[in-house]
Amino acid sequence: MRASEIRSLAHQARIGPGVSLLDLCCGLAGPGRMITAESGCRYLGVDHSASALAAARELAGNLPCRFEQAHLPPLPKGRFEVVLLLETMLAFPDKDALVREVARVLEPGGRFAFTVEEGRPLAQHERARMPGADTVWLIELAELTGVLRGAGLTVIWRQEYSSSHQAIAKALHRCYRAEPSRIADQIGREATAELITAHRLWRDWLGSGRVRKFAIVAEMQRPSSMTPR
Repeated sequence: MRASEIRSLAHQARIGPGVSLLDLCCGLAGPGRMITAESGCRYLGVDHSASALAAARELAGNLPCRFEQAHLPPLPKGRFEVVLLLETMLAFPDKDALVREVARVLEPGGRFAFTVEEGRPLAQHERARMPGADTVWLIELAELTGVLRGAGLTVIWRQEYSSSHQAIAKALHRCYRAEPSRIADQIGREATAELITAHRLWRDWLGSGRVRKFAIVAEMQRPSSMTPR
């Protein structure tokens, strides 16, 4: 996401001084570090990659950021006012299990702030074309809304970013196509070819409406407003 889009999502999720924030699949925690520096929140970033977390700790410097290594789900113990998930919802095939774990760790009135690629699940011929298709699990917006509702979460804000993310995919595709040999020297020919193919597909799918990109904030119902099962 662009910095302006991250800031907008953080604002809508009411991330501010002292707010407890759990950042899932944080990687190098670039967005999390920015949010922490600008908001004064209490930040915990979680990722399965030890090397990414080591780099995140070093880059965080004196920021009040904590990091834990874990495979998700399950989520860490504790309760949080905000759970953040950027650019990774796509990789979870069982979104119902993920969302229920998020709901479990949210305080009443807490917010789940995330980005999602929305669309019909990939057909077999599309999966055959997409590199790393085992990490590409699209979900339609109506189904996702139902998953959230079933876990006690209500969507309070939604913004579409399909056009801006198509522009990013276009730019990356042009970059990789312009200097494939130089990139291949760093990551290998096969990986370079996969990057070119993947960004071409995302460019085309976002442009045609086959896939849409959203940022969403969903709020956890308070006990008095929850419907008995």
